[in-house]
Amino acid sequence: MGESTVNTQESRPATPSPIPDETARPTPDERTRLQRLRSPGRPRIWFEILLIAVSYYTYSLIRNAVPEQKAKALSNADWIWRTEQTLGIAVERSINHAVDSVTWLIIAMNYYYATLHFIVTIGVLIWLFRSHPGRYAAARLALFATTLVALLGYYLYPLAPPRLMTGQRFIDTVVHHETWGSMASGNLKNMSNQYAAMPSMHIGWSLWCGLIIFALATAPWVRILGLLYPMATLLVIVSTANHFWLDAVGGMICLAFGFTASYLWYGALPHRLPRQVTAGRPAVRLRAAGR
Repeated sequence: MGESTVNTQESRPATPSPIPDETARPTPDERTRLQRLRSPGRPRIWFEILLIAVSYYTYSLIRNAVPEQKAKALSNADWIWRTEQTLGIAVERSINHAVDSVTWLIIAMNYYYATLHFIVTIGVLIWLFRSHPGRYAAARLALFATTLVALLGYYLYPLAPPRLMTGQRFIDTVVHHETWGSMASGNLKNMSNQYAAMPSMHIGWSLWCGLIIFALATAPWVRILGLLYPMATLLVIVSTANHFWLDAVGGMICLAFGFTASYLWYGALPHRLPRQVTAGRPAVRLRAAGR
């Protein structure tokens, strides 16, 4: 009798255990590795130089490889211009002509457009690397994600800058004053895609610089300069007829995406992370401790 009972129990199908299979969960080592990956590490100078160089080369290569759809780009420019006229903000041509009449000012803006876009951005990256290593990775990710999504905009929405529009009497200030002020004008125009105006990365990058400086600088005058920099850049890109107002809006949207990506990965915006990297202590714990 007892033997028969045993056989019957053994013949029954196994009942699934209500306890979840522990093997499906991340192991403590896996969780630790992921936590370390998502916690800012100490940046290494050789790796950062290589990463920035390769990333910018790739960005330029892809941006310039986007087909120059002239007809579509001009059609989109006409639509942007009409839309701005409907909104009552189509003052780019008036600003372009007014600033162009002041020779020294427009020449300065040409050189501003050509140089500060790179100089200030690299300068802020170096400053973060040296003075805020714990925030560097998150800030760099925000910048890279901003630039990456901008490439999608260049591909999906080719746009001619105002200076290339036909019949709208915008002035190409670089050509007019024979200054070296743009990769898309003069002798350098064949090195760059002239129909990649939307979004404006002059605004995306300058606003990234301005917000980082404002959030992390201690001297009040430096913080003010940080806010003034993207404003001055906006005036420059319009005065030189390289962008519409709405191109700047596109750059802001890309930057919002970049900071969102950084927040989702690191769990905080760059300025909320600890200034220094402390070995063995995740950034989340440091933030909770108020450091």
